[in-house]
Amino acid sequence: MRGVRRPEQHKPLRQRRPAGAALSPGLFPFPASPRRPSPALSFRGLRGPHGSRAGRRLTMYLNSSTLLNEEKAQGAQRTTECLESLLQTPSSIQDNPLQQLQLASQEVLEKAKKSGRSKCPRCNSSRMFYCYICFVPVETVPTKEIPTVKLPLKIDIIKHPNETDGKSTAVHAKLLAPDDVTIYKYPCIPEYEEKRHEIALIFPGPNSVSVKDIAFHLQKYTKKGVCSSDDDCSREPVLKQAKIEAEKNPNECISSSRSEGTGLKKIIFIDSTWNQTNKIITDERLQGLLQIELKTRKTCFWRHQKGKPDTYLSTIEAIYYFLVDYHQEILKESYKGQYDNLLFFFSFMYTLIKDAKCCAGKE
Repeated sequence: MRGVRRPEQHKPLRQRRPAGAALSPGLFPFPASPRRPSPALSFRGLRGPHGSRAGRRLTMYLNSSTLLNEEKAQGAQRTTECLESLLQTPSSIQDNPLQQLQLASQEVLEKAKKSGRSKCPRCNSSRMFYCYICFVPVETVPTKEIPTVKLPLKIDIIKHPNETDGKSTAVHAKLLAPDDVTIYKYPCIPEYEEKRHEIALIFPGPNSVSVKDIAFHLQKYTKKGVCSSDDDCSREPVLKQAKIEAEKNPNECISSSRSEGTGLKKIIFIDSTWNQTNKIITDERLQGLLQIELKTRKTCFWRHQKGKPDTYLSTIEAIYYFLVDYHQEILKESYKGQYDNLLFFFSFMYTLIKDAKCCAGKE
């Protein structure tokens, strides 16, 4: 009925169990036992209404963190063991495109790898294998154990000022063929105009030619009367002149015929990223030079630039492959590994990096 209040129904009050009192066996099936602190932590400060649950959560969190730390430690240990195995045994890798090279013993590099970085004997900087500023091996790599390569031509390398020294392979050529290789830092480069009939530039482009066509195109420069001040422009064409001199003095012309046979005496290489080459290739001092392109070789460089074809070679690869083609196409001689040691450092680093990637599971 309206206006009549029903008597309030009170719930029976729940009596609190005194602290330390055991539960009745009828209410809880397990025997009573005094509470013990967690072996990980004692949660005396978490005695609120949810204190025990928070404690359990924190314990689970700490346990999971411990497991994660153990897994990380095991992973680091596996990586360390893998790297130690690389340091202890000479590297070998299947499908290595450089494994057929006829190289000098790389034991000196294996020893240097185990001992780690060493000082440059000139600038005292800490380096690995060699100093890329002073162009000399470090103290743990004796110069007498580094092969020396004699080249049939002189080589100029024009290095972009922003090219990272430690990433450049141009230094390999200077280390291994010190008498025939010169490195210039742009814009400090020589004048080539008066000698352009005996110089070629390795660079791809619409007017570039193959190695086998070098002699034909350099002949055109000679016939146009392009000669240096100390040359006699009335001489016979280069190929005919070389043949006449060889018939007169065959012993004296053996070494010189390599370059005189085509008139080619020097090759220029540009050492930079492909995005940086425009500044150098458009320099007026390089205009009018015969350009040569290496179209049939593929790079093995571990820092190959994305978006560029695999025929874009690193500097030391371009030098090596040009000389191999020149030896076969121009000198008409069978190639027997005469220039393979130009890849002495390159092949060792290639294998080292390849093994490290395999160890890390990236390949």
